[in-house]
Amino acid sequence: MITEIKDVPPQIVAFKAIGEVTHEDYTNIIVPAVQKLVSQTDEINFILYLDTDINFTDSACYQDALLGLKNLGNWNRAAIITDSSNIISFTKAFSYIIPGEFKGFSKENDEEAILWVSNKT
Repeated sequence: MITEIKDVPPQIVAFKAIGEVTHEDYTNIIVPAVQKLVSQTDEINFILYLDTDINFTDSACYQDALLGLKNLGNWNRAAIITDSSNIISFTKAFSYIIPGEFKGFSKENDEEAILWVSNKT
């Protein structure tokens, strides 16, 4: 399940993944919020807080979500917050595939992630 995190700066969309994450979570929750942000700011500043056991290399849903969003606007910064060092490492690779900056953060550095995504660091 994905829920939107509301207490972030207005130029950011942020989400938390808990338990089983479905493709519908992305299409019904993430996509509309990102479209709204793009219409307001003309860029995407995005945070995904993973509070679930997702095996990133096997998670087509996760890859599909990020790649599927690439045409919705101009990526600026995206952070994935997780305890998985594999996901943190893999997230950086998106900067080479999709325009914008992508960075992984550990859960203990979630406030740093918000500052980074909001261009305050």
